Amino acid sequence: MTAMRRAVEMLVTRVLRSRLGVALLIAVLVFGVIGTARLVAGPVDATSGLSSRPREPITTVDPSEADDGVIATPVPESPRTRTGELTPEQTAGRFTTAWLGGPGVTADEWQASLRPLSTPALTEKLAGVDPEGVPVAKVAGAPTLRARTAAFTEVLVPLENGRLRLELVAPEGRWLVDAVDWERE
Repeated sequence: MTAMRRAVEMLVTRVLRSRLGVALLIAVLVFGVIGTARLVAGPVDATSGLSSRPREPITTVDPSEADDGVIATPVPESPRTRTGELTPEQTAGRFTTAWLGGPGVTADEWQASLRPLSTPALTEKLAGVDPEGVPVAKVAGAPTLRARTAAFTEVLVPLENGRLRLELVAPEGRWLVDAVDWERE
């Protein structure tokens, strides 16, 4: 008995007072609980758990319903024009006519015809541009308006050899062309 007593005494006085001993005791208890649970639970079914995935995706929304997203695309406001001013389509038409110019138009005449229909920023960008570099074309259809806000819209003017894209702004109800882009076909 003295050997058993010495072993218990050493276990209580030395091993269980050290960190390593406490960690070893906790590990033995955890593995003992896990082993006992497996013995009591019985054999494991191979078809249960992650191996039995659904054949079709799990959906939480009925696909036949309308968009239920939090972020909805707002309907763009229709452009607002101050009374007595040109509409965006009229401004775009006059700008396109001035932009395409005609034979024999000087740079100064071309700039002067665009100035009342352009923002100061666009007028500055077009300073020094030679109208001879503008492609010779004729309008091939009615302009298409893409309203973005009440004071910003995009107008697409079809030409016989491409498309003229104009961005118009109306900070105070008077529509002016702010950007010009030429797309060849």
